[in-house]
Amino acid sequence: MSPQRAAVMPHVGIAGAGLAGRLLAWRLLRRGARVSLFDVGRRDDRGSAGPTAAAMLSPTAELAAADAHIHQLGLRSLDLWRHWLDALHAQTGHEVYFRREGTLVVAHAPDRGALAHYEALLRAHLPAGEAEASLRSLDAQGIGAAEPLLAGRFAQGLMLPLEGQLANDQLYAALAAALDAALAACGGAWHEQCPIESVQARALLARDGTRHEVDLAVDCRGIGARSEIAGLHGVRGEVLTVDAPWVSLRRPVRLIHPRYALYVAPRPGGRFIVGATELDSEDAGPITLRSSLELGSALYSLHPEFGEARVVRLAAALRPALPDRDPVAAVDAGGVWRVNGLFRHGYLIAPAVVGQAEQGIADALGLPPAVDQEFAHAA
Repeated sequence: MSPQRAAVMPHVGIAGAGLAGRLLAWRLLRRGARVSLFDVGRRDDRGSAGPTAAAMLSPTAELAAADAHIHQLGLRSLDLWRHWLDALHAQTGHEVYFRREGTLVVAHAPDRGALAHYEALLRAHLPAGEAEASLRSLDAQGIGAAEPLLAGRFAQGLMLPLEGQLANDQLYAALAAALDAALAACGGAWHEQCPIESVQARALLARDGTRHEVDLAVDCRGIGARSEIAGLHGVRGEVLTVDAPWVSLRRPVRLIHPRYALYVAPRPGGRFIVGATELDSEDAGPITLRSSLELGSALYSLHPEFGEARVVRLAAALRPALPDRDPVAAVDAGGVWRVNGLFRHGYLIAPAVVGQAEQGIADALGLPPAVDQEFAHAA
């Protein structure tokens, strides 16, 4: 691209190359903006919240702890994911594993009371008229039909048919490929290992004292922005990743327990992401012994065939959360766009939240519609 053309393109600086930062950069590049992306880590860093997640798309299941707003953002995002992943594939050739075959919820016999309480919570919080499409009770035969591996192991369960999942490692790789090509074409750049200390309306101030001038600045730093967003804090999440290619699950499974709700998300090639823990803690250290034992024993209790699974990763990361547990995607009083506070709902709500910021920034800068703009706010 010629320097003259790059000079007339609105220049957006984005601090933070996590899930929200990458998606927003990609969306704005598709609208013709010039983007500079800054991150404290390298693009292949796996220690942040985005790579340390099961990437389940579960708007119904989350109603047990989240509100109707998160539910609606999740349903909107499920439609957006399908279109956005198609666009990423067309642009890069990268396939991203994406399924929408529902979530199975089960409980062992002593925990049926906890399962009944969970079902009651979902039914109480589902909008009027949506329960029939969003939730089905299953008996032992229904569980076996849905997941043959679990036949005869559970007497009662739930099917949440609207839910889905994706492979976050494949998504990150596809976004990196798309961004590398588009940034080179527009004269932008991806500044790795360049921590941003402060974000102003039209500038990003790096820790080394460098000031990066832009036409519009966006803060997507997650907990890195805690000094500039009141109440922002980290919520620790821990996951276990195992390889068990002889085990077959078609969809995510949630195992209800009075103290925690384990989730198991299958991935291609016999890999499974297992999680349950959620701690209000700023500790970003390695996973604890207690958590690893709980995750492993609960997985084994789901089915003994997991007993020989190979542990390939134990990881913990901090998810950014605001006091009301709602995300923010708006311009603040100082003129800085903030996209933050996705909490434990990152993959569930990211497209809807990022799409909101994308549209507001596009309006502010007079950007044209993206190629796939008809899907940008799918209901």
